[in-house]
Amino acid sequence: MSVKECGHHKSKKKKIFTRIFWWTAIICFIILVTILIIWAILQPSKPTFILQDVTVYAFNASVANFLTSNFQVTLSSRNPNDKIGIYYDRLDAYISYRSQQITLRTSIPPSYQGHKEVDVWSPFVSGNNVPVAPFNFQGLSQDQNNGNVLVVVKLDGKVRWKVGAFVSGHYHIYVRCPAFITFGPRSNGIALGDSGAVKFQLVQRCTVGV
Repeated sequence: MSVKECGHHKSKKKKIFTRIFWWTAIICFIILVTILIIWAILQPSKPTFILQDVTVYAFNASVANFLTSNFQVTLSSRNPNDKIGIYYDRLDAYISYRSQQITLRTSIPPSYQGHKEVDVWSPFVSGNNVPVAPFNFQGLSQDQNNGNVLVVVKLDGKVRWKVGAFVSGHYHIYVRCPAFITFGPRSNGIALGDSGAVKFQLVQRCTVGV
């Protein structure tokens, strides 16, 4: 084979590879644009969360700058979309006071939420001798003596959206649910037998960010 023929074959192969590359790029671009158009038409809405109740089994701030607490929280989540499903791949529940986390995180099992579906979770969240910043502990003691403590039930995790056969990448979801816990004569909770636990019916709408 002459040098001229060899160069001709190399040039032909290069043209074939170039055409394959551009056709692949065009097809991928069309698929991507189609997905984006469908996504824009469907306009996925964030799930809604409601804090239904909080049961307090323990809330002990007798040791300076330390808190022992044990809660059970009931939250409902609704998928408002009629054509989009939601994968909750990771969801952790915990409680904070004045922006400081006062319990350990409790993981909620991964789940899939179909169109217009409602899920209800009732995780326990607790912390044993959790350190509390001195300025926060002072406010906590004062609030408890006044008979009214505002805590925030929080959920943090990762979700994915499902449209037909298409599943999106991960998105961070964060949920914030304020809850007033009352003590003493002012308490509006329901005592649960002789256990000392008190249940507070709240039905509090939460803020949701994605």
